[in-house]
Amino acid sequence: MNAAEITEDHVRAARRAYYGAISYVDDHMSRLIGLLRDTGRLDSTVVIVTSDHGEMLGERGAWYKMSFFEGAARVPLIVRAPALFPPGRVPSAVSTMDLLPTLVARDEVTAEYLAEGAIAPIVMIRRGRHKFIHSPADPDQLFDLASDPHERVNLAGVSSSAERAGQFLREVAARWDLTTLDREVRHSQQRRIAVSDALRTGAQAPWDFTPAYDASRRYIRNHRDLADLETMARYPPVEHRAPFA
Repeated sequence: MNAAEITEDHVRAARRAYYGAISYVDDHMSRLIGLLRDTGRLDSTVVIVTSDHGEMLGERGAWYKMSFFEGAARVPLIVRAPALFPPGRVPSAVSTMDLLPTLVARDEVTAEYLAEGAIAPIVMIRRGRHKFIHSPADPDQLFDLASDPHERVNLAGVSSSAERAGQFLREVAARWDLTTLDREVRHSQQRRIAVSDALRTGAQAPWDFTPAYDASRRYIRNHRDLADLETMARYPPVEHRAPFA
């Protein structure tokens, strides 16, 4: 078997692992909800569950994120706010870019991708049932997600959708200067590569900051009182009180 071949068993195994991860998050959310209920804070607390990106799990032969297909671009946005509104589903497109206007009212999402797997900027506009994807390196893509939820039919080259595709393309040009964006990203990459090469010279040190601390004041010592140390470790801090006479 070719090492790059992905079988149906691989796809099923990956999806089982993904479902397991969802179950793990569900368990922790249940613990959080239970704690809020036990402390009498549940009905006065807004709970929001969301994520930074989705995952392609074999759909279209694709994996990970790194695209604007629905599997990668869609994220959960679950809001529990019983004091504000009853349970329900909202069909409008929303974005995590700014939750406040998203929760108030918005049916439009814009996004851009400039990381691994991309040879040029990739941008996306989602409005209502339509999603438009543009990259200077690839043909445009326009999908009607209501009639084509699996994004199989690209309407960008269909004459009946030419006006809509053209309007989206004009919006892309007005919103993004892709030539400048591409140039700035490549310059940033060059600078980071230079820094990475420099850090590999001589003795290597981790890039992350590790604050120094005085170990003599961090653990139990004969000269320290146990009550003082425990007080320092509590949160919120406990007000220091003089011992009884």
